[in-house]
Amino acid sequence: MKTGWTMACALLLLSTPALGGGRLVATGGVSQIEGAAGGGLSPWALIAGTGTSREIGATAFVTHLDISDFRLTAAGVGVGIYDRFELSFARQRLGLGTTVPGASIEQDIVGVKLRLAGDAVYDQDRWLPQLAIGAQYKHNRDFAAVPAALGARRDSDTDLYVSATKLFIDGPLGRSLLLNGTLRGTRANQMGLLGFGGDLGDRMELQVEASAAWLLRDNLAVGAEYRQKPSNLSVFPEDDYRDVFLAWWPNKHVSFTLAHAWLGTVADKADQRASYLSVQFAY
Repeated sequence: MKTGWTMACALLLLSTPALGGGRLVATGGVSQIEGAAGGGLSPWALIAGTGTSREIGATAFVTHLDISDFRLTAAGVGVGIYDRFELSFARQRLGLGTTVPGASIEQDIVGVKLRLAGDAVYDQDRWLPQLAIGAQYKHNRDFAAVPAALGARRDSDTDLYVSATKLFIDGPLGRSLLLNGTLRGTRANQMGLLGFGGDLGDRMELQVEASAAWLLRDNLAVGAEYRQKPSNLSVFPEDDYRDVFLAWWPNKHVSFTLAHAWLGTVADKADQRASYLSVQFAY
């Protein structure tokens, strides 16, 4: 399927004349594992790249999770248009380890996000957070190989979400504190890597995601995330995701994120934990 890579090339071409670079370091977050700007697990209301309201910015990222019994790699690109609208594309690849030796599952994700109101950084005299709505269309490229056999109902679906992000400049010990909450409508199994819907349910369910990041310095943050998930497959019950992370921006164009994640049951393996490394380039 060439559609995904065609989308990626189009995003890169769109970013070629970009004038990004006017925003402060770290104000675009990092690249979420599904391609959106935000934390590692959850999208935030921030817009990808370093472009201001008069600029176009772009990001590219690679993320690798070394899970106890699996391997997950994600890579993608994003474009932020006038700090208002975001387009993204990501491809995920899950190596199935000893569950299905030598096999893997791939998924393509096309995302859109629109900032509705507020400014997480500059609205310090207002209670209103930065608000955004978004959608992530997901297509499982290997649905027939494993997800269908487990009872998943469909190979493609769209997650819908709304995010609220607020940065408190004068946070604990005088350092900035970022808080984010996301409500996601989804029927994805393991983010869609095991298909969508199942014998326990095929309705879109509302799930809660939360993030907190404390800036030790202007370019160094520690934090934690939580992501609630539906459990649609009776053969493999699903658990919520959690992580703790350290993110470093040596400059506004590069970031490195290290994390440790608790993923619970993944397919037939319980108590899955992951070491997490993500590298992002932003303009």
